[in-house]
Amino acid sequence: MPFYIARQAPKLWRKICTETTIEISLVAENRKLLLAGIVFQYIHGLAAHGIHYLHRPGPTLQDAGFFLLPELGQDRAYVSETSFTFIFASFVLWTIHPFVFQNKKIYTVLIWCRVLAYLVACQILRIFTFYSTHLPGPNYHCHEGSKLARLPHPKSAIELLVINFSRGVNYGCGDLIFSSHMIFTIVFVRTFHKYGTNRCIKQLAWLLAVVQSFLIVASHKHYTVDVVVAWYTVNLVTFFIDKKLPDLPERPTGLTSLPLPPQSRDWDSKNKEEHQIPLTGVTVETAG
Repeated sequence: MPFYIARQAPKLWRKICTETTIEISLVAENRKLLLAGIVFQYIHGLAAHGIHYLHRPGPTLQDAGFFLLPELGQDRAYVSETSFTFIFASFVLWTIHPFVFQNKKIYTVLIWCRVLAYLVACQILRIFTFYSTHLPGPNYHCHEGSKLARLPHPKSAIELLVINFSRGVNYGCGDLIFSSHMIFTIVFVRTFHKYGTNRCIKQLAWLLAVVQSFLIVASHKHYTVDVVVAWYTVNLVTFFIDKKLPDLPERPTGLTSLPLPPQSRDWDSKNKEEHQIPLTGVTVETAG
């Protein structure tokens, strides 16, 4: 076994180097889209941070989910975040698995370009909705009497612009309709459903998304309406974007290995065209 691993190590290293080279070239081609998507994650966080200053605690609204589901309570509120973290980490690992495994079907960079497009479109709608009507937060730290229910007015612009994302995710108030956790969850599950290969894992992913919905409500992080609106809004947005944008090209099997030295000028020209197909998604035909 040690001898087998030693023999396979150079092959695995060559594969990782090859994949990295291809993905870096895709990063260069799509750098503006990637940068815009990443910057908007900060803008979305800034908007959620800003609504916390406007939040006014009040009586928790009547909610069917709170009535039907058993309450997790503050001591078990971590269950919801643990479930979301598992979904998030699993998706990230799936997008980078082609660097190690042989079943290369997707390009990591192109997957994340599409995911960021989904997220940005949904987050724009989310910002408009939770700024339109301010609802009292149902979470425990958003109730009247909690120190975190109201944020003191910022003393400077730096205090307003500097965001503690971890604190905002766990202790934010006011950014309710619709759930950001469900945006990420549904986008990840839909993306895996479309570009993944294992049917059983796809079904498990949808089941986890449903369980995540119940956990969010049971932990009183959101009202039921926040989760319900997320389900149909995110699915409609992603469906519309998929209709408007071309489908992502799949990588042909066998292209993950390093290219062999060309034996002739004609072979070299043909090999170059084959390498261009997955990157552009356009087939080049030469005259016979």
